Amino acid sequence: MPGLGTGALEAVRARRVLVDGRLQPALLRIADGRFSEIVTGPGALEAPVGDAGGSPADLAVLDVGDDVIVLPGIVDTHVHVNEPGRTAWEGFATATEAAARGGVTTLIDMPLNSIPSTTTPEALALKRARAAAKARVDVGFWGGAVPDNLGTLEVLWDEGVFGFKCFLLDSGVEEFAPLDRDQLHTAMREVAGFGGLLIVHAEHPDVIAAAPAPASRAYADFLASRPDAAEVDAIEMLIDAAREHGTRTHILHLSSARALEPIAKARAEGLPITVETCPHYLVLDADAVPDGAAEFKCCPPIRDADNADALWDGLRDGVIDVIVTDHSPSTAEEKHRGDGDLQQAWGGIAGLQVGFAAVADAASRRGIGIERVSAWMSSGPAALAGLGAKGAIAVGRDADLVLWAPDEPYDVRADALAHRNKLTAYDGLRLRGRVRATVLRGSVVFDGEGVPAIPSGQLLSR
Repeated sequence: MPGLGTGALEAVRARRVLVDGRLQPALLRIADGRFSEIVTGPGALEAPVGDAGGSPADLAVLDVGDDVIVLPGIVDTHVHVNEPGRTAWEGFATATEAAARGGVTTLIDMPLNSIPSTTTPEALALKRARAAAKARVDVGFWGGAVPDNLGTLEVLWDEGVFGFKCFLLDSGVEEFAPLDRDQLHTAMREVAGFGGLLIVHAEHPDVIAAAPAPASRAYADFLASRPDAAEVDAIEMLIDAAREHGTRTHILHLSSARALEPIAKARAEGLPITVETCPHYLVLDADAVPDGAAEFKCCPPIRDADNADALWDGLRDGVIDVIVTDHSPSTAEEKHRGDGDLQQAWGGIAGLQVGFAAVADAASRRGIGIERVSAWMSSGPAALAGLGAKGAIAVGRDADLVLWAPDEPYDVRADALAHRNKLTAYDGLRLRGRVRATVLRGSVVFDGEGVPAIPSGQLLSR
């Protein structure tokens, strides 16, 4: 949708707008970056735009074509921006441009793989300083829970992080150490004490250590080195700990559908556990991954099509709450380390710009409406992080929108993505549906062709 300009909009009018959980005609009035009034129903398309019925020619009104659906902006709570310290891997400028092009209006940055990790107030302040002048979408920050900062997490919480990420096994970077079993319980007690949120990379170190991990280009060998049992055992350990301490606990990037049963039982018990999965686990198939193709390597791994089907069932049944990208890019040198040996290559999927389109396409093929996709990728993540101004088209919320053309073909080309490093497992996919434009707090930040020269994203605190 080229030619929209970059000024603030006063109204958006469309025949299909997601309001109150359903697509309907709507006129969205905007003031000071928020929805000030919403008129729905057939009369919305003829309703006066200005407060006094002023001429639309005098107002900044966006009339959306009938081939476009207006949705709340996507909220991605799992993004590795990697700045400072590993900015060659990504960075706030490129990550937030990719986000805007992909319909993402809000992201929350993970505490690694930047140097320093976001485990102290000083590191958080440095992150914020680096992001402030570069963010093209709104950005918040997770803190980290590592052995060295246990006992001081509340200080970081008071500085505005949205929660604390921890690993139960080697994170892949030496500056972000994992928690052992006793340290996990210490962190859970501490976080529960101030009502925080612990988000956990759930693979069990003992299971991983016992699995065969030969040097190999074969994806099947890599998959065998990260078995389902690693996730199941780790998640059962987390469930026990959450039961003991009452800690709000979020399971990151669920890959194995075999963990759905214990999660469902824990949820039925009333334990405060939430779960995410990622586009690559829903869209890609282990049996189709070429050997030596490190762009498909991630931990936990992409599994087979039957597993993906079961994850979709977990979403439909409400066992899985949200879908987020876990955008975790690296340089080509790191991805190709070991010349195709998947044990040596950096593990992470670059998908920030593509995730929403990939999920929307896959959902459509399964007969799942865009309303549910929006709930999994917008309102759900906003609720997880406590972002009360995000995730819905409603009066008082931020006027964040994605204009979605559901029938327009989208050929994913890695070299055309805004990601700093042009490597992605989605390269070559032909999807149905693409982002026509993205609106952040009432201003167009992607118009189908490019992004404004001056970034307009804001930094968010809990």
